[in-house]
Amino acid sequence: MPSFDIVSELDMHEVNNAVDQANRELSTRYDFNKVDAKFELAGEVITLQAEVDFQLQQMMDILRNKLVGRKIDTKSLDVGDAQTVNMRARQLVTLKQGLDQPLSKKIIKMIKDKKLKVQAQVQGDQVRVTGKKRDDLQGVMSMLREADLELPLQYTNFRD
Repeated sequence: MPSFDIVSELDMHEVNNAVDQANRELSTRYDFNKVDAKFELAGEVITLQAEVDFQLQQMMDILRNKLVGRKIDTKSLDVGDAQTVNMRARQLVTLKQGLDQPLSKKIIKMIKDKKLKVQAQVQGDQVRVTGKKRDDLQGVMSMLREADLELPLQYTNFRD
């Protein structure tokens, strides 16, 4: 029976490359000349460090541009509030991946509301969709692409 999995994953190698490129751009930009500012990637958290809040906003724009250039959807970023301590500003950006339980249930409800002849079930941090016809599965994919969800989705493990 044809099936596929709905997942939300990030290519961490590309994220690492984007952070490295953003650090390189900081070192060459005139407005960051003689400013102690940097990006740090630790696991699934990117830390932005600068001297003032305004520089953090500029750094966030740089990071978003580098991530988009590396084909990473910015919906997967969870931007925290800027914190200023002792003449240093810092901001945490958490990378979201994997489908949590409420989002999985929302996806399943959307699929059932479409009334296609497919079954959807949660399997850990992914949703498996099975159906008799390949066209029904492709209809589910196109419906989810058009839906405005808070995480980017990928469709993997398509079996015929």
